[in-house]
Amino acid sequence: MTKKMDRRKKYTQMVLKESFLSILEEKPISTITVKEICSTADINRSTFYAHFMDQYDLLNKIEEEIIEDMDNYLTLCNLCKEDETIQMTEKLLEYILENKPVFVILLSENGDPIFLKKVMDVAHAHIVKTWIKDSPLDTSTTTYLSTFVVSGSIHVIKKWLLTDTELSAKEMAFMINQFTLQGLSSIQYFSQK
Repeated sequence: MTKKMDRRKKYTQMVLKESFLSILEEKPISTITVKEICSTADINRSTFYAHFMDQYDLLNKIEEEIIEDMDNYLTLCNLCKEDETIQMTEKLLEYILENKPVFVILLSENGDPIFLKKVMDVAHAHIVKTWIKDSPLDTSTTTYLSTFVVSGSIHVIKKWLLTDTELSAKEMAFMINQFTLQGLSSIQYFSQK
């Protein structure tokens, strides 16, 4: 009986999330109502409130799941080795591509601007943790450097997602890694392609 309830609960939450995201794609969260979400999901309001407090709580739960998945991906990788960094970035980009519709909505103007900060905080924490351990730089410099790297990478990924993603996850991972490790000197590499 519990498994059936768990499946039913998961299904209900999935339907509510999908309905909410389809509405969020069209308009900002401040104009979305619980009634509208329930109508789209064909679920009554009492069922909605059994799972979420309101539309903001629902958005927060969706973001938390994504952040947790990203954190798990980053935890599995050792960021100080170049090949592993490229593989980790590629794996993360593949995850983002698999969930492209959700990322596009959450990173759009209707999405939560705090989501981008949450993503950056997770990546930043992993990079700082690794770099502080292995770097001759002081903590302050390492923090600024990782903020620069993460911010740039996130915005490159956002641009990639919002265009036609013509480059593969592998190509993007390589490009981000080149930009990170070689900065402006990587222009020569890309201009010769």
